[in-house]
Amino acid sequence: MQSLTADEPIIVLDFETSGMSPDQGDRAIEVGAVQVRNGRIAERFQSLINPGFLISREIELVTGINNRMLSTAPPAAQVMEELAAFLGSSPLVAHNASFDEKFLQAEFALLGRKRPYSFGCTLLLAKRIYPEAPNHKLETLIRYHKLASTGEFHRALADAEMTAGLWLQIVADLKQRYGFSALPFAVLKKLSRVPYQEVDA
Repeated sequence: MQSLTADEPIIVLDFETSGMSPDQGDRAIEVGAVQVRNGRIAERFQSLINPGFLISREIELVTGINNRMLSTAPPAAQVMEELAAFLGSSPLVAHNASFDEKFLQAEFALLGRKRPYSFGCTLLLAKRIYPEAPNHKLETLIRYHKLASTGEFHRALADAEMTAGLWLQIVADLKQRYGFSALPFAVLKKLSRVPYQEVDA
């Protein structure tokens, strides 16, 4: 039995956005985050975000978030300050983390915050650990593992909760497969970058 340091608390994050790229002027319109501690969700954070402009009908259809809802939502500056307090210095996890990371950094940059965060990615891990899955979309992986569906996909808090469930499944499967007693975040982050052919080497 290999022994590593104890599993540390992490925060799983998800953004819904007005488009695909903050470099093209897209903004966050909802954020959901959950703290995972001792193998379960311990705390939650969720808020709609008024981006300061109207979102497209396409985004409304995908997310279920409409312009009427956003018109009464708090501004990004307020939400991101509250989010920063919730995140603290915890490691972060997201499904397709590069997407959420770029929106987090873009929104923080507008507030003059440029602190880097360490992100783990359930998408990259799942591609390496579950190559037999039909695909590696969050919805597919939740159904593939028969994990609890906590709400509508493409709503930030529900996606964060379901990603947390997937993260815990990945940790449990790796512990069982390789005999680890615990898996620190740094090891999981490193595994997500290992070339596919070397995962079981």
